[in-house]
Amino acid sequence: MSRYRGAVLRIVRRLGELPGLTRKTTKRTTRPGQHGDQNRKPSEYSIRLEEKQKIRFNYGLTERQLLKYVRSARRIKGSTGEALLQLLEMRLDNTVFRLGMAPTIPAARQLVNHGHICINGRRVSIPSYECQTGDAITVRNSSKSKQLVEGYLSFPGLANIPTHLEIDKSNLTGKVNGVIEREWVALQLNELLVVEYYSRKG
Repeated sequence: MSRYRGAVLRIVRRLGELPGLTRKTTKRTTRPGQHGDQNRKPSEYSIRLEEKQKIRFNYGLTERQLLKYVRSARRIKGSTGEALLQLLEMRLDNTVFRLGMAPTIPAARQLVNHGHICINGRRVSIPSYECQTGDAITVRNSSKSKQLVEGYLSFPGLANIPTHLEIDKSNLTGKVNGVIEREWVALQLNELLVVEYYSRKG
């Protein structure tokens, strides 16, 4: 299944606020589609499916990528749901977004893909690169790259930078100081339902 490239507001109306996907908002409160205004009681499966879809669309993942992250999270000691969120938050595209260097995760992915971002002085063009504690994230030394990021930093997607990150706006550099704590994950969801969704699928 390929990455979603359709109307983002339809997804927001169906799943709720997704800060990583878009900054756009809508006044329409009904779900999209012909039967969007009908109040049906959702099944247990549909509740778990929606929580899974929130993660998929917010972080811009394919179904195969998300399943791979869930399997990796199961191998980590502690809460599988929390480990899953930590793995996703440490992706390079998400880290660039959370530093305020891009307004959304898709914009951050494009910055990375086009070679505007360096880690520890080396250019990295893989959005799924897993950032490690101590990594220094810098902008490539070119006027175009710096101009792009400076413009984004003026209007960041989220107001607050999580405690595991720090940024020096004057030098356009960021640093990863640790692993994100659950309370700083911007996405509103129940990650345990996502784990349950995949455990039932086998």
